[in-house]
Amino acid sequence: MRLSVSVTNFSWPEGPTAIRANLAAVAEFLDGTAVDTLWVADHLLQADPASRLDEPMLEAYTTLGFLAAKTSELRLGTLVTATTFRDPAVLIKAVTTLDVLSGGRAWLGLGAGYNADEARALGLFLPPTGERFDRMRELLQLARRMWDGDESPYEGSYYRAEHPIGRPRPIVRPPVLIGGTGERRTLRMVAEYADACNLFDIPNGDSMIRRQLDALGRHCDEIGRPRQEIEHTLTSALTPGESADQLVERCRKLAGLGIQHVVVIARGRPWTLSELDVVASAAALLKGD
Repeated sequence: MRLSVSVTNFSWPEGPTAIRANLAAVAEFLDGTAVDTLWVADHLLQADPASRLDEPMLEAYTTLGFLAAKTSELRLGTLVTATTFRDPAVLIKAVTTLDVLSGGRAWLGLGAGYNADEARALGLFLPPTGERFDRMRELLQLARRMWDGDESPYEGSYYRAEHPIGRPRPIVRPPVLIGGTGERRTLRMVAEYADACNLFDIPNGDSMIRRQLDALGRHCDEIGRPRQEIEHTLTSALTPGESADQLVERCRKLAGLGIQHVVVIARGRPWTLSELDVVASAAALLKGD
């Protein structure tokens, strides 16, 4: 069982001028522990329902570049980037750059996108759902080409690249994580393109997790891919006051459902070092499972 941390809130009590120091402290504290990956949300407005819309939010890939410079072991990625937030070639280049400058520690975390309120507020491109999935498929196809060194022209229904040069290529080809629980389209995309899925932990959600993983298994069977090739990740909030032993117990229960990697968030609040110590201690306990 892997354990990771996702930073979704930057509202440290010292205010915006202290974000840099607090974020660096998070990264430096976790680097070298058993925690696997440090994730950041990819929103321009605060999207956590437990937070206020006007709370501070940082642009994801600038933040990941900062975190790469503050760490040497943690893997780094977004949980997750909306497909239409950036031009595909720009996103692929951003992830490639992160991988090169971090020494091979980047993920490509991707989702179809959902936040219509954010899109309206800031004028972001958010086409209908079906089109977003089609665009995500084309983005992933282009990423494969550029990371494989295939510079032949790419022409999809939405995206075209006459000469998709992708140099330098990644140090380590970034694993693809697709977030979302849609059993018909999202999990099909996972089966076809991803190295990991990301599901959500909800109260009494055991049957839902089993159903979603069963749906993923059916998609894998249909295309002839072993489901074991796909890492089953799940995002879960740390309960205030939860101990490392209690977190370990929760994670072991999730492992019994088929989850292999738990991403921990602090819902509605920024991380404290004491809470990070709980996650790091639990990660060390789980590492041998």
